[in-house]
Parts: sequence; structure tokens; C-alpha cells
Amino acid sequence: MTRADLHVHSTASDGTDPPARVMQRAGQAGLDVVALTDHDTVAGHAEARAALPAGLTLLPGMELSARLNDRSVHLLAYLFDPDQPDLAAELARIRDDRVIRARAMVDKLIALGVDTSWDQVAAIAGQSVVGRPHIARAMVAAGAIAEPSQAFTADWIADNGRAYEDRYALEPVRAIGLVRAAGGVTVLAHPRSGGEYTVSDTEITGLAEAGLAGVEVNHPDHSQAERAELSALAQRLNLVATGGSDDHGSLTGYRIGGELAPDGAFEALVARVPSKNL
Repeated sequence: MTRADLHVHSTASDGTDPPARVMQRAGQAGLDVVALTDHDTVAGHAEARAALPAGLTLLPGMELSARLNDRSVHLLAYLFDPDQPDLAAELARIRDDRVIRARAMVDKLIALGVDTSWDQVAAIAGQSVVGRPHIARAMVAAGAIAEPSQAFTADWIADNGRAYEDRYALEPVRAIGLVRAAGGVTVLAHPRSGGEYTVSDTEITGLAEAGLAGVEVNHPDHSQAERAELSALAQRLNLVATGGSDDHGSLTGYRIGGELAPDGAFEALVARVPSKNL
């Protein structure tokens, strides 16, 4: 059996460990394959490759921001060419808008009495692609909340919360097409994780018709019943059923390797990639 965790994050986006440390932890977890899937960036891939322990394969990836029917949808993209012009341009626009959105959320928090600033959030994010977890950590530092998870409520920065701000994201059919044009494949991330991230069977069917390659079945937010339903749906739609821990380091309790892709999923996914640049 190939032990593959196909969904992990680093400090290139909103994880708390540098890519090299993520690779070290993946090796310590006994993984055969790990996918580095930072939000809207591949900035951590070079460091990750340089730090790979013996026997560990890096599946280069990214978690791509999309929007379906005014709801956030995340797509895990693998083995694409990040320099493909159309995809690269969209990624740059998404990252730029993340900064605009984060600044707006900080302004809303200040108006709500939180003693924070954009400079503080920017310092926490560093060179990373800025995201809500960076804002949550700034809120902890300001004493507004005790731990980052408390930021993700209607009172603060949860979807449609008091300090929430929307941002630019791709329509998922276009995102799937861009990744395919760049030689890669896409997998729908955590479609049963609740709230805006829930994607219906009908919507998944439409994405499959547009060229989606797989669906994330094994995820910490998915119940056993949801996993069974998604597995059956994947089989009906000829999608690869995948899985991963969605590890963000200390923010998620260092859970890399805690969720694995089903046996054979890594090989099935790679088999669908036109150019397998492992």
C-alpha cells in the first residue's frame, strides 16, 4: 500500500511550518508520498524538493481558490506547469486580491475594537500568501481571542462574519480548464466540510463533466457516512477518490499523515496526468 497524504500546507501560505520541516514531518509519519498544496502558490516546492527524506516522493500541488454559486470552493491541483501564462496570470491576480481583502478585514476588525493593524498581519504572514489564519493569529496577539480557531465565527472572520470580506476567485470550470491546459489535474477538496464549502452531488457531477479528475473523500472534516457517499459518487462518475490531512502545522494539531488517500489513489491520479513531472 502506498501511504499518501495528498493535502498539506506550509508557511508558503497559511501553515505554520516551513516546507523543509513539512517534508521532515512527512518522512517521520512514514509516508511514501506527500503533496504540498499551499493556497494559490507553488512557492514552497523548491525548498520541499531540496529537503525530501530518502524514500519520500513529493507530489507538487496547490490548493486553488474558486467560487461556485457565490460559495467558496477549493480545488487541489497537481502536476501542472505553474508558468503556463494564463494560469500564472490568474494566480497572480488571486494573490494580489488576497492582500486587498486582508487589509479590508483588518480595517473591519479595528472598527470592531480589535487592537491590531495591517503591519502586524503582514509581519505574521511574511513572504507567505496571506490568508485568514494570519489574521486570526494577529487577533490572538491583540488579546481579542484566546486561540486562532475562535476567529472563525460569525462574530469575526468566518464566511459572512462581521469582519469578513469577499475576494476574487476563479469559476471552478474555468479553473479546471486552466489546470488541464497547464498539463495537470484537479481534485475537489473537502466537499463535505460544511458551510459554504459543501458541494452537492449535482454540482460535483457538473465539475466531473468539465474535466475534474478526482474528489477528496478522506478528510478530517468528513464523517464515515459522508466518506462512503463520496466514494460511491466517485465510482459512479469515474473520479479518483483521494484523501489528505489538510495539515496546517500547529493550527491543526500537527496531523500530517493522519488521513491518507485510499490505496491506489496516488497511482490512479498520476495516470491521468499528460506529463508526469514528479
